[in-house]
Amino acid sequence: MVNFVLIAVCIIAGMVFKATKSIHPDAHKGINTWILYLALPAVSFKYLPKVKWTTEMLFPIAATFLIAVFCFFFMMFYSKSKGYSRRSRSTLELTSGYSNTSFIGFPLISAFYGEGLLSIAIICDQTMFLALSTLGIIAAVKGGSRSGKVSAVFILKRLVTFPPLIGCVAALVLSQFIDFSAAEPFFDKLAATVSPLALFSVGLQLKFNGWKKLIPQMSASMLYKLILAPAIVLGLALLLNVKGDVAKITVFEAAMPTVVTSSIIAEQFRLNTKLTNLIIGFSIIVGFLTSAVWYQITEYFF
Repeated sequence: MVNFVLIAVCIIAGMVFKATKSIHPDAHKGINTWILYLALPAVSFKYLPKVKWTTEMLFPIAATFLIAVFCFFFMMFYSKSKGYSRRSRSTLELTSGYSNTSFIGFPLISAFYGEGLLSIAIICDQTMFLALSTLGIIAAVKGGSRSGKVSAVFILKRLVTFPPLIGCVAALVLSQFIDFSAAEPFFDKLAATVSPLALFSVGLQLKFNGWKKLIPQMSASMLYKLILAPAIVLGLALLLNVKGDVAKITVFEAAMPTVVTSSIIAEQFRLNTKLTNLIIGFSIIVGFLTSAVWYQITEYFF
């Protein structure tokens, strides 16, 4: 409940500032720069050094990438059937293939399952972050291109220069040689700014005019993100006979709403930010309801 109130406050604050014209029209770009270059890399340095990699953690890693891959094919067929542009297709891939596994997921896991299982959720979150920083950026680069055709060299260049990915790799490598425990309070403070600032940025960019025309795209995105994605992971768990807490948390995390960072990436790569922000807002609201259903499902099967 506390998180839901915080979400509403941050988004509404952004909308109010925008309506009163007391803030520069491009203020969200400065906010997004802070998040991309400082806050998101800090998230990697906060969590990755603490992760204990075991063989059972291969399932949430594989499941997270599988969701992104299935989303690619789902949105490809859906967009072709509707005659959508590559830009719209990439926007839908970005908003549908990646979960809000930390800001929404962590509190809900603590509420439904207890804080003891957050270690599994962290694996899901960091894998999702890695998938978003690679597969998500590839989709965004292609969607942001006017021709829709981008060379492999250009894509590779955008990947290796994407600050969150650099932070993720740096955290993985440097943590093997350096003890970052003394810097944890610093990383905590930077990481804490991601969600409220990202949601404030969403509020600054949120436009409701003409939203009814986007209902089909919003519905398709939320259908995949909130229903099909966790169903795919559930099926995979049953197929591979993965049980217990790992299966529960991986399915539950897959059922989380659209990741807020997708709005920042959409803006940076000139995708449909209006559609992205609407999907974020609506998926968070609907996601709070569907997560309770997925909790019951995971309890039944595992």
